[in-house]
Amino acid sequence: MENKGTKTVVIVGAGFYGSVMAERFANELGWRVLLLEKRSHVGGNCWSCPDPDTGVEVHTYGPHIFHTSHEQGWKYLNRFTSFNDYRHTVWATRKGKVYPLPFGLAAINLLLGRRLSPAEAQVWVAAEVAKEGIDKPRNLEEKALSLVGRPLYEAFVKEYTEKHWGVKATELPAYIITRLPVRYTYGVGYYNDRWQGIPVAGYGALFWNMLRHPNIEIRLNTDYFDVRGALPAHDLLVYSGPIDQFFDYRHGRLGWRSVRFEKLLPGVADFQGTSVMNECDGDVPYTRTHEFKHFTPERTFERTVVFREYSYAPRPGDDVYYPVRNDADLAIRAKYKAESEQVPHVVFGGRLGAYAYLDMENTVSTALEKFEVLKQDVVCG
Repeated sequence: MENKGTKTVVIVGAGFYGSVMAERFANELGWRVLLLEKRSHVGGNCWSCPDPDTGVEVHTYGPHIFHTSHEQGWKYLNRFTSFNDYRHTVWATRKGKVYPLPFGLAAINLLLGRRLSPAEAQVWVAAEVAKEGIDKPRNLEEKALSLVGRPLYEAFVKEYTEKHWGVKATELPAYIITRLPVRYTYGVGYYNDRWQGIPVAGYGALFWNMLRHPNIEIRLNTDYFDVRGALPAHDLLVYSGPIDQFFDYRHGRLGWRSVRFEKLLPGVADFQGTSVMNECDGDVPYTRTHEFKHFTPERTFERTVVFREYSYAPRPGDDVYYPVRNDADLAIRAKYKAESEQVPHVVFGGRLGAYAYLDMENTVSTALEKFEVLKQDVVCG
């Protein structure tokens, strides 16, 4: 990285935001790229690799299904991988019975032990919502009740949500739930997006294909905060780590939830018959059970591998997953946002850098859009 006259960008974090930026700066602008990643692999939380015991492609940090209705991001990623035809379904266990999610005719009728028609189910949901009489929800519980009523909320939302966030639903802000879609059909597909799938060769291969460019230097097992005082000269820094850490927590720490996974080898070919099972009972300590073999139905395996997912409050130094974004958090985040505008040669992005709940499609799209803005700045001087 010593060619004088070529600009350099340092990128912190090799998840989707950082990797898309690295690929674009190298291929589109010909910049030198130094990509720093504190883990031993690229890909961030989206990383997947073959399980050494079974050969199943395991999503190390939980399931990631790429889905989008935006052609730009879909076409972009198809430069680096092909996707299989997997269509995501989610099932939920509640008091010993199994239901399909999101809420639809099957879940409603199984819960009620009836056979409501679409019109009858709509009337039933509307009546349950009306019983609550909530016009201005003050918290997550009231928001959910105002959307789907008490039976669906208490069966599938309340205890699961409280396990996930670690507090009572009445203590969570209403905006965590923007909507709870109810489908008045028997369709069980989880997403409505036009394009869905899992990379055929796994997410690991996708990222390595994306980052295969002579201008990109990748330094794994490298924490930006350990080396930031010794970085080479650079024209731009793209930072996708926690924004509060970048500013040394001077306005306080932002709230996050983390997850950990317990690996099980049940010794059978198929454990639960589906990829994801939500555990809706509060006395079950884990939130979801994942069986990754079902993400690749085009492949066969003699044995399966299962992950149980547990939610917890992270300690300093732990990896973080979900921004809490309560009122106190958003006030702190506003201060960091103001600080970020005072460092014009640093770009903050991704879920951690933006302190926002972004799925993969959102992250890819925002990275591509931000790159186009930065490119115009370069071209226009």
